[in-house]
Amino acid sequence: MEKITDRLSALREVMKQNGVSATIIPGTDPHGSEYLPNRWKEREWISGFNGSAGTAVVTLEKAAVWTDSRYFIQAEDQLKDTTFELMKMKMPETPSINEWIISQLKAGETVGLNPQMFAHHAFTETANEFTFNQLAVKSIDLIDLTNKNRDELPQNQFYIYDVKFAGKSAADKISEVRNEMKKANTNVYFMNSLDEIAWLFNIRGNDVNFNPLTISYAAVDTENAYLFIDEAKVTPLTKSALAAEGVTIKSYLEIYDYLQNLNEKSHVLVDGNRINQSLYEAIPSSSTIKLASSIVTHLKSQKNEVELDGFRQAMVKDGVALTKFFMWLEENIEQNINEVTVTDKLIELRAQQENFKGASFGTICGYADHGAMNHYSATPESAYTLGKEEMLLIDSGAQFLEGTTDITRTLMLGEPTAQQKIDYTLVLKGNIALSEAVFPVNSRGSLLDVLSRKALWENGFNYGHGTGHGVGHFLCVHEGPQSIRLEENLTPLKVGMVLSNEPGLYRDGEYGIRIENLMVVQPAMSTQFGDFLKFEILTVSPIDTKLIDTNLMTTQEIEWLNNYHQFVFEKISPFLDEKETAWLKEKCEAITK
Repeated sequence: MEKITDRLSALREVMKQNGVSATIIPGTDPHGSEYLPNRWKEREWISGFNGSAGTAVVTLEKAAVWTDSRYFIQAEDQLKDTTFELMKMKMPETPSINEWIISQLKAGETVGLNPQMFAHHAFTETANEFTFNQLAVKSIDLIDLTNKNRDELPQNQFYIYDVKFAGKSAADKISEVRNEMKKANTNVYFMNSLDEIAWLFNIRGNDVNFNPLTISYAAVDTENAYLFIDEAKVTPLTKSALAAEGVTIKSYLEIYDYLQNLNEKSHVLVDGNRINQSLYEAIPSSSTIKLASSIVTHLKSQKNEVELDGFRQAMVKDGVALTKFFMWLEENIEQNINEVTVTDKLIELRAQQENFKGASFGTICGYADHGAMNHYSATPESAYTLGKEEMLLIDSGAQFLEGTTDITRTLMLGEPTAQQKIDYTLVLKGNIALSEAVFPVNSRGSLLDVLSRKALWENGFNYGHGTGHGVGHFLCVHEGPQSIRLEENLTPLKVGMVLSNEPGLYRDGEYGIRIENLMVVQPAMSTQFGDFLKFEILTVSPIDTKLIDTNLMTTQEIEWLNNYHQFVFEKISPFLDEKETAWLKEKCEAITK
């Protein structure tokens, strides 16, 4: 197998040939995706680090990878013996990528950037910082020049997503987009984010792991809508179905011709945080460009009633599968079950549910100290055998035609320590506090984040990840623009937005705790002081009461938990056999102080 050091040497040779002294290699693709086809796994190819977040930088003498706290341990292991240095993001001693490059290069040297792999805003900001510091910037795809054995892009055919699940036809959605375009005084709207295209045209695919997406571009103008996609992916059925919705199919790379041939009367709306620089540069200077948030991002974030009913159905299916799973786990814990076995069993049981389409992300199953690694991914080599002595964290999810699920439960099959119960209860208090939130219309997620952390902060504890991310409807498990986190996000929470609620606590070398439900924003009340919103909990699966220290909980918190467990039992029990129902009833028994 080709070594990372050999790949670095080959890349540096290409850099020298093209007068480049440094290059940045993001862990993304021309569509800004989280999960990538093999062809575009460039950062992984050059460094060996395969976490979902991270950026590699290579100079003629040094190499480094920047990633966040979720992946520090994983990155240290995967970068071993590669000559890549780990740069721990958000640590006080860690310079930014641009600062580090500027410190390594001399005035007049050149940084090579692949414009396909940078959104317009990111490319512009990066280039401006370099040129201000007397470094040149060159648009060049160095990895393509270096790696002569790249995989081809997937050729999987896409399919039409039935309106009975989507709730709205593609034609109706396109009409909504045109209304928004008119409000923005634009007549051309372009998209390169795969989940936006899938939602708008009611199509789904199998081109990447976990997300039901098909690699494509899209454009809407006042008269036409276009899907730019590899012709091998198109069937007569999908072509005619899209034509009936007013969508014309063109070849994938024809998007460049489309943009280059826009006339001077074109007022083009693009999202500068999404459109890649290569496509941005294809728009003629004679056209007027309006940089604004993507129209579809906001439209699809507010789920319609059909989508929300689908979510509720998907959660029941997931709850049934998880009930069977946790029963199996308890009964077989002595049978050499490991972290990988858990992943396989979850897939097996979820697949028994109708309309299952796969996992929504790679299962995180962390036993003992592995649970302290936020995004730990077990391998046959690293997997622990499970037992009753330590805590177990399982974060998993599924894709059903009805909706996407994401749930984390932490449990212990043996007897927990007093400290474990304290830690777990404080995390649960945060989950409940956010679940019960009532807040004014136009509130941002950052205003609510403190609710999930208050009990932890009061005891000197914290966690490094966000509390809530948006979730797509049979789309991406991580979806914007909404979020609940400490960092400011100007997007207000709106009715119909689905988010996770997942506070945690992680003790390095010991264990990790996270409790996650999905919830949807709903109207709460209207008073003389305005309109208020609340959350409806969607996830239906018991929360482990064995780990709770009830002395730390208020009467109101205990009441919330008991009501939640009654809700779980009522939703799931009709789909269980007698033994499973008895097991669930025990897990949902009311607790008292």
